[in-house]
Amino acid sequence: MSKSWKSDRRALLAAFALTGLAAMPLASLAQSPMVIKFSHVVADKTPKGQAALKFKELAEAKLPGKVEVQVFPNSQLFGDAKELEALLLGDVQFIAPSLSKFDRYTKKIQLFDLPFLFDDMDAVDRFQHSAAGQSLLDSIQSRGLQGLAFWHNGMKQLSTNKDKLERPEDVKGLKFRIQASDVLEAQFRALNANPQKMAFAEVYQALQTGVVDGQENTWSNMYSQKFHEVQKTIAETNHGVIDYMVVTNAKWWDGLQPDIKKGLSEAMAEATEFGNAKAAEFNARDKDLIAKAGKARIQQLTKDDIEAWRKAVEPVWKKFEGDIGRDLIDAAVKSNNK
Repeated sequence: MSKSWKSDRRALLAAFALTGLAAMPLASLAQSPMVIKFSHVVADKTPKGQAALKFKELAEAKLPGKVEVQVFPNSQLFGDAKELEALLLGDVQFIAPSLSKFDRYTKKIQLFDLPFLFDDMDAVDRFQHSAAGQSLLDSIQSRGLQGLAFWHNGMKQLSTNKDKLERPEDVKGLKFRIQASDVLEAQFRALNANPQKMAFAEVYQALQTGVVDGQENTWSNMYSQKFHEVQKTIAETNHGVIDYMVVTNAKWWDGLQPDIKKGLSEAMAEATEFGNAKAAEFNARDKDLIAKAGKARIQQLTKDDIEAWRKAVEPVWKKFEGDIGRDLIDAAVKSNNK
């Protein structure tokens, strides 16, 4: 085979290759966007669901062609029990678990489960924006996790399948569903009630069938899950908070290009502000909708009633003070001062 024929053949193949490239659309020649998976366990219509969708919208607008955010609601990818493990394995890039889920990574975050710590969501917000609150986002780095933002759900109310729910003695002996939290377990033990750890997805049926007598949750969670249809009384206790921490894999986050990290950080800050405003809006709306539905009675409590509840759960603070830190508790208490 002559050298000239080989040269001609190489030139012909090169020409074909160039022709093929020219025929391809420019978009296919560009680098594919980074796929970012955001998994969570609630519906799109909830505050968390709305914030996740807003994050997708903002991130893709700030980083056009560079990132594609895929949101998976309603435990489509991973449920409560598996999402943190999936994040550490790199199967997802963002999750937003309840703060109660982090007590196995740092005992300091147990702070948020202390009963009657915060007067209202404004106090929660002031604390989370403080230096002490922001430090908690970094408190799980040694476990491979990086906190990015706190997302609100709202203040917790107490519900039961009983007609009376005014004082601590009204829950004596009753079974209450709780999140997997040592503090919440201690809270109901202090009330002489029986806490039952249970996944969120199982709560409605457990209430309906009497496996548990009651639960604690926000107005928006109770309405979206129809808990008010299988409970007789909801006491407006505002005794605790349900919030989330948006977390990512610390190694993955640290390895991002500066422009990508900057864009995602900005999108997260804006989505957080949007979602937290939605949480306040949804809770006010859903409290009203529960009242109008007429299925469960909303029990208003007097100052003396609330003081009785506070006194009953005082031992819980003392029990967990050593793990959480007195300085952190004091910083949270100060957030109640406007």
